[in-house]
Parts: sequence; structure tokens; C-alpha cells
Amino acid sequence: MAKKERATSTSSAPAKRNTEKANFPGFPLGLLHFLNDLSKNNRRDWFQANRSRYESELLEPSLAFIEAMAQPLAKLSPHFRAVPKKVGGSLMRIYRDVRFSKDKRPYKTNVGIQFRHEKGKDVHAPGFYFHIDPDEVFLGVGIWHPDSQTLGKLRKAIDKKSTDWKRAKNGKAFRDRFELAGDSLIRPPKGYDAEHPLIEDLRRKDHIAVLQLDHDVLFDPSLVKETAAAFRASKAYMSFLCKALGLKF
Repeated sequence: MAKKERATSTSSAPAKRNTEKANFPGFPLGLLHFLNDLSKNNRRDWFQANRSRYESELLEPSLAFIEAMAQPLAKLSPHFRAVPKKVGGSLMRIYRDVRFSKDKRPYKTNVGIQFRHEKGKDVHAPGFYFHIDPDEVFLGVGIWHPDSQTLGKLRKAIDKKSTDWKRAKNGKAFRDRFELAGDSLIRPPKGYDAEHPLIEDLRRKDHIAVLQLDHDVLFDPSLVKETAAAFRASKAYMSFLCKALGLKF
């Protein structure tokens, strides 16, 4: 991410900086080259020798994208956060946790950006997600692998507010873009009949929806605009999930 300009004494300077922050030109083509190379050389020595590529091709443009998404995300909902920080923000760590894994490769070979709900650190909450790897690019919305208590609340809301749920998941703008995805139970969850009209939704263990994108969209200056438009199309779906969990949207 480019260094911030020094403040000047003119009153127009802050507005100018904010405008410049919002102008994201797209990711560099070198991002995919770096991820491809990392997948073939997933070692600490290689990564350290190529750290400058990591910073210029992945880290800096990812933080710039997050920063550019802050304003459109706030317009969609003031309760989701776009945090352009190297650590602890919307950009997920590139370092893998290998402590309990047989796979000891130290680095992830994808970019993961999660725009979390403001309560996301305290409870299981829905979020907006952006994913890049050499094989696919996609947007995700919803809540992945919620705990049993959270999942129970979602099932109860689907059962008791079935009309609102069907309106949320079947909205044209939403279904024209997103496809419901995630894991499901084989059998009906406890307390729900196999003949329930919404049994397919009640069996879900994940409540997520995914929009697949072409890699070319990464390099287009319209990426922020298109991402924001897709997230807006999921508003009813995300609002339902939030309200089911007692969260503000």
C-alpha cells in the first residue's frame, strides 16, 4: 500500500487523500505469478528470498483493495469492517498453522480477505469473503462452520420465519449471482421432520453462498465496484442471518 501523503496546510488535502484511497486500479498480474511460484516453492528460505515480491504483489495491493472497500461496505451496512492492517485486519494470514497438521508447508497459496461483522471476534457471525488463488477467484457471503448453538438459532429462524427466509434466499438479484453452498447433514437435524418443506435448508451445517469470478476481473479497475454490487445483492440473505443471531445489520 502506498505511503500516505504528508498533510498540508490546505483545507482540501484530506478530501484529496480520501479520493485517492478509493481509486483501486486492480491487482497486479504478478500476484498470480507469485502464488504460482509459492505453490511450487513452499519453503521458508524461498519465501524470505522473495519477500519483496510478496509485499509488492500481494500484501500492498490487498491492503489497498481492503481500504477501497471500506466506503462501499459502510454504505451496505455500518456493522461490517474493512480493516487494512498487516496483522489482525481483514487480510487473512499467509502463514499456515502447522502445529497439529501432517502438512508442514508453511504458507498458504491463496489470498483470503474477510470483512467481518463488528461482533465477529466475540460470536459466530456472518461475514463477506473474497478469495484468490491460481485456480479460482470467488466471493463468499454468510457463515461457515458455525457452532451448534449458532446453527440451532439459524434453524429456528428458518423454521419460524419461513416466508422471510424464502424471500431472502430466493431474491432474484441474489440468486442471479450467488449459489448456496457448504456442508449439510445426511439426516434431518434433531427436532425437525424429514418432510419439513425446508428440510434441505434445515440440514445445512454451513450457511454460505458463493459467486465464482474470472481471474481477469482481478486486474480491472472496476473490481471494487463489482464486488460491492455483488455484496449488495446479498443484503436480504445476510440481513436474515444476522437477525436470526440477534446481530445488527
